[in-house]
Amino acid sequence: MTPSVKRSCGDCTLCCKVMAIEALAKPANAWCQHCKPGRGCAIYAARPGECEDFACLWLVNDLLDERWKPSRSKLVVTTSEDGIEVRCDPGSPNAWRKEPYAGDIRAWAAEGERNDMTVVVIAGQRLILVTPDREFDLGIVGSDERIVRELEGTKVVDARVVRESNGLDASPCRIGDAIPNRA
Repeated sequence: MTPSVKRSCGDCTLCCKVMAIEALAKPANAWCQHCKPGRGCAIYAARPGECEDFACLWLVNDLLDERWKPSRSKLVVTTSEDGIEVRCDPGSPNAWRKEPYAGDIRAWAAEGERNDMTVVVIAGQRLILVTPDREFDLGIVGSDERIVRELEGTKVVDARVVRESNGLDASPCRIGDAIPNRA
């Protein structure tokens, strides 16, 4: 993704904490060894391709106003093949429940329900599937597991985690960078 012409990371380095970086064997929710929080990357010119290619939605989507800047909101918003992922700063796992974030997340969930897309909040290692009227706390989802949604029409009425080998025909929700890719 190409960052917005109007925005730059500036003092924000939250992605360097909440995102996993495979090339550096950096797990999610831990500071990258090369990050200088609030200042930037010490190896910026030689950073891995996955860092170079990454841009949070605040950088690339002018619909997310200044309140959504990750260093302010304590949330990094990204997309996945299935929808939107909201990653919380481990030090602020409930930031997504505050306004204006909670209202926006519910609105995205309503839009997602109409368009077969998901909204997932990642707080620490916990995954929470958000729908317009409910939250499904799915706990820790392993690399050999996936989320299966039970639908009535387009409305999500239940969600559970199953091992991929179960071969279920239900509507799966694959979560991207928060856990190992299951593409």
